[in-house]
Amino acid sequence: EVQLVESGGGVVQPGGSLRLSCTGSGFTFGAYALYWIRQAPGKELEWVAQIDAGGGIVRYDDPSTKDRATVSRDNANKTLYLQLDGMKTEDTAVYYCAKSRYSGVQHIPHLRYVTDRGQGTQVTVSS
Repeated sequence: EVQLVESGGGVVQPGGSLRLSCTGSGFTFGAYALYWIRQAPGKELEWVAQIDAGGGIVRYDDPSTKDRATVSRDNANKTLYLQLDGMKTEDTAVYYCAKSRYSGVQHIPHLRYVTDRGQGTQVTVSS
């Protein structure tokens, strides 16, 4: 059974930083691209970042976070990371990690490429 478990969420002040983690199990972690997706209250899912299976290719799909986000992975420890700096109130959302059905990143990400998703971790940016 594929499991993805996010952690690291919480309350952060505007301008602060946060590092989210996602541990995977039940599949060959290093064989698949992974995604960070978020959903703000009342809004649709937004793709934040993608990283390919080897970790050498990344894409930042959300214009509002692409200059503040860093995605990385540690395949040996089956962990995906998202570092967000300069956080803004509009970053408040539930952040999900998701597994792709492919090893590479997608030019246009879409839910049809997602096979599994974690339960999410709440991030709240507030003073």
